[in-house]
Amino acid sequence: MADAGIRVAEVLDHPYSIIYALRGLARVHTVKGDLGEAIGLVEQGVEVSRERHQPQALAEASVDLGYLYALTGRVTEGVVLLEDVLKAMVGMGNIQWRTPLLVHLGEAYLAASRPKDAVSLAERGLALASERGHRGIEAWARRLQGEIASCHNTPDVASAEAHYGAAIAQASELGMRPLVAHCHLGLGKLYRRTSQREQAREHLTTATTMYREMDMRFWLEQAAAEIGALA
Repeated sequence: MADAGIRVAEVLDHPYSIIYALRGLARVHTVKGDLGEAIGLVEQGVEVSRERHQPQALAEASVDLGYLYALTGRVTEGVVLLEDVLKAMVGMGNIQWRTPLLVHLGEAYLAASRPKDAVSLAERGLALASERGHRGIEAWARRLQGEIASCHNTPDVASAEAHYGAAIAQASELGMRPLVAHCHLGLGKLYRRTSQREQAREHLTTATTMYREMDMRFWLEQAAAEIGALA
């Protein structure tokens, strides 16, 4: 469907539609874990946004790009890009798109070993998502809170369990199966780190099964590696 959208948008030569079609296909690749493919598509969207003078679309595509950079180890680039976009969106008075940006920047801060900054962004993202009824982003923010609670040298197990549990409940209600799988992976990692082997195996097995069913191979490899570390 995303491929078809790109073809239609290009035939119509409608820049806004081209950019969003590229982002749509990039999101599919992001969910599956084909991150190189996703980056290439979003970079095309950013280029079209600049060439065709689409500042709003440029900001939104840059959010995707900064997040992808952070996911692929280009953490400093990702953080700088996301911070720049946040400043630009504040300047434009854009609240609608600020909720996913806050959560993505929080994830980037966590990848950059800045958990305190990540906490602040997760809380702001959750509050704004709840206020505006962005329930999908709310679920992602709760998962981020679980990741933050799990990342310390001595993880806050009770807090992480509560946040992951809330994220799983909301994501399940909304049919967000990839996010549910990510939460099970997070719980599996948490329990492995805290030597709760049976709980770790249960959640990692669930994550592995879900990733395999959805053909999310990048994430499947991560879950399989965690199971291997239990041996």
